[in-house]
Amino acid sequence: MLGQNVRKQERKPSVGLGVAAPLLVTLLLLLLVLAVVALGLGAVATPPADVLATLLGGGSELTRRLVLELRLPRVLAAALGGAMFAVSGTLLQAVVRNPLASPDIVGVGAGAGLAVTLLLLVFPQAPDGLMPWGGFLGAWLAFGAVTLLARDGLRLPPVRLALLGVAVGAACAALQQLILLRAPDPIGGALAFLSGSVYGAGWEHLTRMLPWALVLLPAAWLLHRRLDLLTFSEDTALALGHRTWLGRLVAVSTGVGLAAAAVTSCGVLGFVGLVAPHLARLLTGGLHAAHLPVSALLGALLVLGADTLGRMLLPPLEVPAGLLTTLIGAPYFLYLLRQSSRMGA
Repeated sequence: MLGQNVRKQERKPSVGLGVAAPLLVTLLLLLLVLAVVALGLGAVATPPADVLATLLGGGSELTRRLVLELRLPRVLAAALGGAMFAVSGTLLQAVVRNPLASPDIVGVGAGAGLAVTLLLLVFPQAPDGLMPWGGFLGAWLAFGAVTLLARDGLRLPPVRLALLGVAVGAACAALQQLILLRAPDPIGGALAFLSGSVYGAGWEHLTRMLPWALVLLPAAWLLHRRLDLLTFSEDTALALGHRTWLGRLVAVSTGVGLAAAAVTSCGVLGFVGLVAPHLARLLTGGLHAAHLPVSALLGALLVLGADTLGRMLLPPLEVPAGLLTTLIGAPYFLYLLRQSSRMGA
């Protein structure tokens, strides 16, 4: 398979979770340092020492309000959204055995965004908790359409999957923009985050995706042995006693659910689900016990770093995090696409 050939080029000797522990600790510390920096940024800058004192229960009333009420939910939403997109991309790449698969490239993100927009337009008083379910349905429909159109018999050619995914995603995004242009101002403004930004993210955004993260992120890790088996051929997996259709269905549902819930709070963060899994694979190899948590931390670092950089580039204007992640990920996607084309997909 072409996708497997591309992955072989990137594959390093695989390491288990125990061996990857120092890497995980390093990434976690980097994430904490970046979070402290991000919590200190704003119209009223807060020194790191004051941020830490506030997080530990101290600080002045003004600092507590700035750090805990205004900035902390945005930082947590960025980190959690990045982790969810990254793990979603890891699952999708493993299931379809395609290095070009990620939530935004196979139409999952755009399908979720379109479904959420339609849901709020038809049911403007719908509770927040319903949005991830609407996104989940839209994401599944878009992913199903892409895989059906891209399938060539039993094969799922990487380049065809990527091109059809981009086409279906673009169609969903265009429909969404058209609907937003016609939507009443309150709804259009409320859905501005769907463009891929955590600007203005509050605790309501965080609580919208947190239950999904608490259930699906551990579930994704529990699937790590099944994901390892899915990287083998169909016949090999069956010979090992693995029911591939069930494993694929559970893994895809978990990945689609993670992406859909993240979209309802952060919008579509371009290429996070592509870049983070590839970087994690370069660091850990192919075993998913270590690959999944490393990918999650890299996704969190990527989105939080993009959001922090976007706040520093052109103050007081803010560059959306999704725009920066797209600028980083698009060249890498084109590189992978070219590699796949050269191998005769």
